[in-house]
Amino acid sequence: MNVIFMGTPDFSVPILRGLVEKGYNVKAVVTQPDRPKGRKKELTPPPVKSEALQHGLPVLQPETLKNEESVKEILELEPDLIITAAFGQILPEAILTAPTYGAVNVHASLLPKYRGGAPIHQAVIDGEPTTGITIMYMVKKLDAGDILTQRKIDIQKEDTTGSMHDKLSIAGRELLLETLPKLIRGDITPQPQNEKEATFARNIKRGREKINWSAAAEAVYNHIRGMHPWPVAYTVYEDKPIKIWQAEAVEETAAAAPGTIARLDENGIWTTAGDGRLVLLTEVQPSGKKRMAAADYLRGKHGLEEGKRFSYDG
Repeated sequence: MNVIFMGTPDFSVPILRGLVEKGYNVKAVVTQPDRPKGRKKELTPPPVKSEALQHGLPVLQPETLKNEESVKEILELEPDLIITAAFGQILPEAILTAPTYGAVNVHASLLPKYRGGAPIHQAVIDGEPTTGITIMYMVKKLDAGDILTQRKIDIQKEDTTGSMHDKLSIAGRELLLETLPKLIRGDITPQPQNEKEATFARNIKRGREKINWSAAAEAVYNHIRGMHPWPVAYTVYEDKPIKIWQAEAVEETAAAAPGTIARLDENGIWTTAGDGRLVLLTEVQPSGKKRMAAADYLRGKHGLEEGKRFSYDG
């Protein structure tokens, strides 16, 4: 059976590796083109390409699947099954309908909740207690295909987008490998999604990292861990941004306006949220400096003053 795998970021790597280790005939890997990265803008291959080359797999990197040549190149491989995981491009109808066993996707949410490109971020930002993995058929409409299998994964209070990314990537690999034999045997009855329950997790756009101090303390905390480790939440003090890597929502309150620095001590930066509760900032990164414990930052020339406020749009 000819399998074509389509994926791009780190999330996809364990899934591709699992397919290879289980002996599936991965005829080719389709991923995004190499992109410039870092300060030197060096051309860097996507993680899936690096993984594929380690296994000696052919790699295709079409800039788009909207042109006939790219589609033809894939169809000439005569795929029996296409598997995608965070590929990053919409698949045309010709590719979706070509494989004998269809095109399936590994999606990092419990569909129909959190369709779209940032389901892990959004689940953490929303303070969800659980999320999960969905193995689904792909259709032209975004993440709207019939569900094959699902698995729930708990989100702990200390989890970040980064830790959930890793958990869900491994869970996606395991669930896919459990699902494929049943799919091939015809032992799965696909279940249509309930469109009335569909919600969306749009890609994180520039500016969403900024902390809104008028929100409740729990919401501020969830925002910070939802933006960790990318793109990283930040706040602004006297026109200078400070990235916030770690924080805690505490029960202590203060009678001060949102964003007010209530206290500076060896524990960190105690800041008032919109509901009056405090958020303790414990790991920060001042503009132009490295990431550090807030306590270490406060021991240096930091310029913060109790009673002053972090700015925010609210």
